This record gives sequence, structure tokens and C-alpha cells, in this order.
Amino acid sequence: MELYTIHAGSFKLDGGAMFGVVPKSMWNKLNTADDNNMCSWAMRCLLVKDGNRLILIDNGMGDKQDAKFFGHYYLHGDDTLDKSLAKHGFKRDDITDVFLTHLHFDHCGGSIQWNKDRTGYEPAFKNATYWSHPAHWDWATNPNAREKASFLKENILPIKESGHLKMIEGDGSTQMPFKIFTCKGHTESMMLPVISYKGHTIVYCADLFPSRWHIAMPYIMAYDVRPLDSMKDKEAIFSQFPAEKTILYFEHDPSAECGSLIKTDRGSIALDKTFPLTEL
Repeated sequence: MELYTIHAGSFKLDGGAMFGVVPKSMWNKLNTADDNNMCSWAMRCLLVKDGNRLILIDNGMGDKQDAKFFGHYYLHGDDTLDKSLAKHGFKRDDITDVFLTHLHFDHCGGSIQWNKDRTGYEPAFKNATYWSHPAHWDWATNPNAREKASFLKENILPIKESGHLKMIEGDGSTQMPFKIFTCKGHTESMMLPVISYKGHTIVYCADLFPSRWHIAMPYIMAYDVRPLDSMKDKEAIFSQFPAEKTILYFEHDPSAECGSLIKTDRGSIALDKTFPLTEL
């Protein structure tokens, strides 16, 4: 198995929304906000090469929304999904599987693109099977009022209409070359890939630990629909996977790709150090 970091760009979100109940006087020292209280965040995907399969985990926002939509999120930087794939010698048509941790727009927006004459939509990865969780798919296609703005039908419904959609069963181990840890705090049935790689357990964190700063229990995003369950999801990760062998891969951290963990003298789990995936 080979793993490749794939950057789909950077964007901005409100710092208060990203850090929840943690006071700005604390979080602003970690990820400094601009004059509009917006902080910069990555859209860091992961490419898994396993035998003949090339599995892309999440795919960023895409580019099919209008200028008004993107104006809310201040896209910046030079990274794009295509440039990042090309850096490693791949292109979109090489992707065999697109694994979607969940269907919020910043994780699945790149799944679907305009067709050539912009009269409709088509899969952005034409040779790929797209994978979702059945309970999450139902949740996203019948959205609640709180999350509705994050579930954009043009990102989601064309996947099924194209015939490319399949659902993950159980822990995913019969369908993927990794197991899946399912969370319910951030949104219903968000899937975290748990990958055995070079003697380590790598957890692709999606929005459970969007950054290194969210390892601490009280650091829960205001976006989470069940924040107390997010804390339980964190605790479950720490109880199931020994800190000294577990690596967290951060989807949204603006600069840290991976983080190793330590168990403190008080028994809590804390960040040890950060490093790029290539150091493993």
C-alpha cells in the first residue's frame, strides 16, 4: 500500500464556529483570525494506492458553484486537486474509488462537475465507484434545517443518478483495504478510514479532529449536530487505538498533515509532534 497527500485548496471559516465554546482569547493564539474573524483551513485529501485500486478519500469543494458561494469561503493558495494528483503522477481518470467521509460540501463538492456544455452534471472521476454510508446518505438527502446549507443537492444527487454510487457495509473491511470508524457527533454516520500503514494506525480524521488543536476534548466545532457525542467519538478513538502507535491525519489543519499522540501523566491524550506523511 502507498499513501499520498492530496491538497484540494485552502479556504476560510469563522474561527468561533470552528472552535465552538473555546474563547477567542485562547483559540486566536492557535490559528489567528483576520478582521472578519475568519481563519484559514486546508482541504487535505488522501490517496490510497492498493494493488490495482486508487482510492481518493474526500475531494474538497470543487469549482461548479457560483462566485457568490465561493465569496463566502475566501478560497486562496495555489493548491488544486488536479495539480496535487499530477505531482504524484496521477490524473482523475486513474481514480478507481472515491470514498466520501461525509457529504458536507467541503468534503464532496469535487465529486461532481459540469458537463462539457454546462447543461448538466457528471462525475468528476468518470471511472470511479463512489462510496457513502447508507444512514448518512439518507441523512444528507433529507437534510435537517441546521445542516441543509452544507448538503448541496448538486454535489450529492448526481452521484446516484450517474449509477456510480455504492454503500459501505459494516466496518468496510470487505470493500476497502482499511477499516472504518463511524461517528455520529459531527453529522450522522461520518466515516473515518483507519489505515494500517508501516506499523502505524493512521486515522483519517475528517471533521472529528479537523486540526491538531481539536485533540483536546472541549475543542468541538459549533457545526457539530451532537457535540456531546463528538466527545464520546474522540474518547472511543483514544480507547480503541493505543496512543503510541496511532497517527492522526488532519483534513483541515492549515499546516500540519499528521500528528502523533502521547498519553500524559494525568492519563489524557495529547499531541506529541506534527510531521508530513512522507516522514513515515
